[in-house]
Amino acid sequence: MKITILDSTLRDGAQGEGISLSEDDKLKIIMLLDSVGVDFIEAGNPASNPKDADLFAELKNRKLRHSKICAFGSTRRRNVSVESDWGIRALADAGTEAVSIVGKASLDQVIEILNTSPEENLNMIKDSVDHLKSLGKYVIFDAEHFFDGFKSNEEYALSALRAAANADILCLCDTNGGTFTSDIEAVVKKVKSAFPSKEIGIHCHNDCGLAVANSMYAVRAGAGHIQGTFLGFGERCGNANLSTIIPNLQLKQGTECIPDSCLPLLTVTARRIADIANYALPSSRPYIGRSAFAHKGGMHIDAVSKNSSSFEHIDPSLVGNQRRFLISEMSGKSTLMSMIHSIDPDLTRDSPVVVDLIEELKLREMKGYQYEGAEASFELIIRRKLGIISKYFDLDYYKTVGETASSATQYPAAAIMKVNVNGESEITAAEGNGPVNALDLALRKALTRFYPRLKEMHLTDFKVRVLESDATTAAAVRVLIESSDGVHSWSTIGVSNDIIDASFIALRDSVEYKLMLDDQQEK
Repeated sequence: MKITILDSTLRDGAQGEGISLSEDDKLKIIMLLDSVGVDFIEAGNPASNPKDADLFAELKNRKLRHSKICAFGSTRRRNVSVESDWGIRALADAGTEAVSIVGKASLDQVIEILNTSPEENLNMIKDSVDHLKSLGKYVIFDAEHFFDGFKSNEEYALSALRAAANADILCLCDTNGGTFTSDIEAVVKKVKSAFPSKEIGIHCHNDCGLAVANSMYAVRAGAGHIQGTFLGFGERCGNANLSTIIPNLQLKQGTECIPDSCLPLLTVTARRIADIANYALPSSRPYIGRSAFAHKGGMHIDAVSKNSSSFEHIDPSLVGNQRRFLISEMSGKSTLMSMIHSIDPDLTRDSPVVVDLIEELKLREMKGYQYEGAEASFELIIRRKLGIISKYFDLDYYKTVGETASSATQYPAAAIMKVNVNGESEITAAEGNGPVNALDLALRKALTRFYPRLKEMHLTDFKVRVLESDATTAAAVRVLIESSDGVHSWSTIGVSNDIIDASFIALRDSVEYKLMLDDQQEK
């Protein structure tokens, strides 16, 4: 069985709080979604704003490998002919093979929101669908508020689908996200029975936290088309999360959603989209999150090392993710040895370098270092101790200067830095929004001449914890930094009584880890 997937990141997802995508952002996301093999990419509403109209004009010159671009719009306006409706005309002129047309399937919505008659709404749906089909379009009809409408007036909700009968897909929308899974399944079964020859779709919102489950149960009831956003973000509580639905169906139920060869691209695609959208991807996100295959308890780690299925429901490589063993007081020596063996499998617990490493870790922990969630810094310590990491640069000095805030949101600071790479010095300066931002910019600016790929890297999270609250402003602080290059993400740590120094330690580790990754990729 093949399920068609429509990704609405650029339309429904763009309505999420804090999400703002430029035309260039949208083009990059389209190429990523195409590479992972989704069937339809809903690129926006060409009638809604000039930015979307420009995007569709640009897409006319783009050729995709897997995906069909889909333009989104509403049915014709009330009491306006379909030929003269500017929204329908924009859909037709968008130049896409597929279009999504949304119409009301709830009688209450028709009366209270559209302020039109039940009959006119059905005419609006039929005229719009039939007209677009006559133009040779592949038409997806989104029955808005379908489940609420079905509950209050079943016959009218079904009549909306009958009006759209010429559409290629009839998609049932849980627009308010308030329908429970059992009701989704029951209603989809009834609709499938009433329209046995039509492909039925499902479009769920996550207001009850059920969008993934509802989408899967709709498939169980006969739906053959799923709409959602790749990372689940969208208006209010978001949309059905495709990065969870796709592997759930494909790996667990043998239902094809994307080509099998594209499944290992799932994690990197999710992280690249998150970077482009400036979206903090939750580490606990199933399949593609950093913590999805992370293990902390010593007994768990020991069991996973012997048999991964004991605490992992799939092999993480199937979705392009990887297993992580977290370093903590709960993980024990087995975790440390697992990390060491991943770098040098010949070392034992009694090897002198391992004994030295354990002692160094104890001293660092006494100072406040904690490597759970900062595995990149931990790996760098091991590699430095083993002498198997390059010396990428030496720091001669840095200096930061802060100024009084110029506004409620601007905290200007400058950093001056001098580094040495293979005997060649570089001195540079940068201005940032606070001293840590200035340091980050200055460090990468100084090194980019020697290592151009540092342009790919940016910080995604920054956390500070005071370690000795009774020492007030003289307390030691722990800084955790998360970084990404759009493919990998990693975390580093710094501890000091000076917050700037602690930040720089973590920043330096972050840059060195990126350079190490690039070295490994080249080799």
